[in-house]
Amino acid sequence: MSNNLEIKKAAVAQIKEKLAEAKSFVLVDYRGMTVAEVTELRNQFRKAGCEYAVLKNTLINLAAKECGIEGLDQFLNGPTAVAFGMADAVSPAKVLKDFIEKSKKGTIKCGMVDGQLLDVAGVEALASIPPRVVLLAKLMGSMMSAVSKFVYLVEALRKKQAGEE
Repeated sequence: MSNNLEIKKAAVAQIKEKLAEAKSFVLVDYRGMTVAEVTELRNQFRKAGCEYAVLKNTLINLAAKECGIEGLDQFLNGPTAVAFGMADAVSPAKVLKDFIEKSKKGTIKCGMVDGQLLDVAGVEALASIPPRVVLLAKLMGSMMSAVSKFVYLVEALRKKQAGEE
C-alpha cells in the first residue's frame, strides 16, 4: 500500500475514535475567520472540554459511515471543522454559537447528539440549554423547596398540637 493511503486510513481511524468517544459534535464552516480568531476559538473549546479540528470532508464521511452515522453527506461541502464535545454534549454548540454571534464569522452546518442528527436550529436550541451544573442546581432547589415546605408543615402541626394540649 502507498504511504498516502496509510496516512488517510490512520486519519479515518482517529476521526472514528473521536466520533465514538464524543458526547456530541458540531460541524462548522470556518470561512472568513482569521488565524487569531481560530486560535481564540480553539482556546475557548479547550476551556470547555472540547476538541476542535479542521478535517477533510471525505475523511469525516468515511469515519462517520464506519461509525454508523448517516445523513452527514449533505453537510460535507466546503471547508469543515469539527468541534467534539468530550466533557458534555452542550459545550461545542454553546461555544460556537457565542463565538459566531460575537465575531459574525463562520456558520454552523449541523450537529449530532446521542445519534440524533441536528440541523442549525437544533444546534442553536442545544446551545440554549443551561450547563449541567445549573440544571442540577435548579433540580436541587426544587427538591429542597418541597422538603422545606414539608418541614414547615410538620413544624406547624407540632406547634398546633402543643398549643391544644
